[in-house]
Amino acid sequence: MATKLNLKELSKREDRLAPGHRLCAGCGAGIVVRQILAAIDEPVVLANATGCLEVSTTIFPYTSWRVPWIHNAFENAASTMSGVETAYRALVKRGKIPEQNVKFIAFGGDGGTYDIGIQALSGALERGHKMMYVCYNNEAYMNTGIQRSSATPMGANTTTSPAGKVIPGKMQPRKDLTAICAAHNIPYVAQASPHNWRDLMEKARKGVAADGPAFLNVLSSCNRGWRHDTDTTVEVMKLATETCVWPLYEVENGVWRLTYKPKVKKPVTEWLQAQGRFRHLFRPENQYMIERIQQDVDERWERLLKLCGEA
Repeated sequence: MATKLNLKELSKREDRLAPGHRLCAGCGAGIVVRQILAAIDEPVVLANATGCLEVSTTIFPYTSWRVPWIHNAFENAASTMSGVETAYRALVKRGKIPEQNVKFIAFGGDGGTYDIGIQALSGALERGHKMMYVCYNNEAYMNTGIQRSSATPMGANTTTSPAGKVIPGKMQPRKDLTAICAAHNIPYVAQASPHNWRDLMEKARKGVAADGPAFLNVLSSCNRGWRHDTDTTVEVMKLATETCVWPLYEVENGVWRLTYKPKVKKPVTEWLQAQGRFRHLFRPENQYMIERIQQDVDERWERLLKLCGEA
């Protein structure tokens, strides 16, 4: 019987990501990983692309991982895990190892997923490997100095989209990778945030239970890059959902469904004001950027409502 998704039962389980790692205080990635692994009862094998999560949890000769774990390059977490999954199936088929319902999971940041690793990810999804890919999305290359990625939201100040006299932060809207993965027509795709822990854990269970590839795009605040206090991580991620900057939804066998709909859609300024990376947008000369961001959020939200049959 699966462990019940309530705090009393979950607290009895040993963390598969041990404490003592070197992720920053208030980092969203550690919360994301712990929730996903706590949701899964079966044995797991993980691949981890180069990034914050990898370098902070495996300072030689130590490791925080209490499960089989493979580090690979920035670009090939999906390739690595698809190879492991194929090898496992082949060995079971030949009777070399017993079938144990092992779940295969790859973790990558947005840089290693949206940009550098998208080719490997698309290939793994297209080939139909029974694995779950999780993007812990902190919206920039945080591990190497806060450079913009294609997941970085419009208007954000990063070291490669510096707000100043020339540009008011990143000028382009972020790539809609969740929709791109859904376009592969795989069994399960979802967008989540760890502030809504039960929603994320239910999606993780659906992902590993899917008969084929699954993709989870999970918001993962980085207070170093987003410029907010370490104790407001969960609050800031919740604001992303309440303003519809980061809607929570799933696409299960082609059916789109909202998993959370705010009772009152808050203005995007509430999310922007909570982070120092958008502080420059509140100068009079940059007001037009806030209007562009609100328009972009509204258009994406209306499109999502239609896809989910809510409008």
